[in-house]
Amino acid sequence: MTELSENIYNSHAARNEPKFKLWRSAGLLLTYKCNCICEFCYYNCGPEKNGLMSVDTAISAWQSLKILASDRAKIHITGGEPFLYWERLQEILEEAGNQNLGKVDLIETNGFWATNEKVIKQRLRRLDELGMNRFKVSTDPFHQEYVDIKLIHRLAAIATEVLGPERVLVRWQKYLDDPIEMKSLSPAEREQKYINAMKDYPCRFTGRAAGRLAELAASKPVEKLVSMNCKSDFLGTKGVHIDPFGNVFSGTCSGIIFGNVNQIKLEDIWKQFGPDVNKFINTLFNFGPFGLLEEAARLGYEQAKVYASKCHLCTSIRQHFVNGGHEESIIGPVECYSGTLLADKNI
Repeated sequence: MTELSENIYNSHAARNEPKFKLWRSAGLLLTYKCNCICEFCYYNCGPEKNGLMSVDTAISAWQSLKILASDRAKIHITGGEPFLYWERLQEILEEAGNQNLGKVDLIETNGFWATNEKVIKQRLRRLDELGMNRFKVSTDPFHQEYVDIKLIHRLAAIATEVLGPERVLVRWQKYLDDPIEMKSLSPAEREQKYINAMKDYPCRFTGRAAGRLAELAASKPVEKLVSMNCKSDFLGTKGVHIDPFGNVFSGTCSGIIFGNVNQIKLEDIWKQFGPDVNKFINTLFNFGPFGLLEEAARLGYEQAKVYASKCHLCTSIRQHFVNGGHEESIIGPVECYSGTLLADKNI
């Protein structure tokens, strides 16, 4: 397992200063494509989005995580919706088995495909054969705008039968036990369900969640965000997400590229991380998104009256930079962002 001292930031930090944590988990975003357009999606996934992770990218990242964390390494596969690319999902797991990389810890799905009991059992048994440890099914008011709850009930029940209850996770069980009908609601009624869901399970306002949901939750003038830097967010995260193109995101900070595993090995990205390697990340590290406001304003960014959180402010500014073609090496890919300038909305 890699030592903390091998990271450039840690090697210069004083003994009593917080250290950059070792990455022990990696979420492989098989694709940005999804049959849903959930308002809370951290990655702005949807039917029109692109990208499909290659087997080589997935295996290289998996091997690197093993170098970083040894037997503590945990890989999960997510999206987008992985089951849109069932064959590729199998190919990655087959090659991981050939390389003796161990079990995939978790595979996530929204369950849209669970229309046939025979197909469900075949796929779950195949994943079991390929070494899947746990199976996770998404269910909440956001997903149920697009996926019939009957499919989720069927999938969760069969998965429990095939895999055993200890290996099946439902996110969130509350909404499976007491589903919320979303499709027949008026826009105002739907927004109230969004608000209630955010109270039950707070979300991070990145990706699409920095749009409509953030508007509903916004209450903080920017002055309240002045002292909120991102130092602990960067140093404290124990995992990354890797998108279909190989871009590495710290934790759930989607759309801020730390490196690309198709160009640099993941273990080397970790070793070379330090806030001073890039002006943009250095600003976030020391001053948070408030520190980006001066440059953003110079580039035409119009500050909103209130924000939901520092992540909302950060995503809003980054959206403006993307629209203007700025900081392209750090802010991207375009799949993580919408075509609408969030900051121009009168929140």
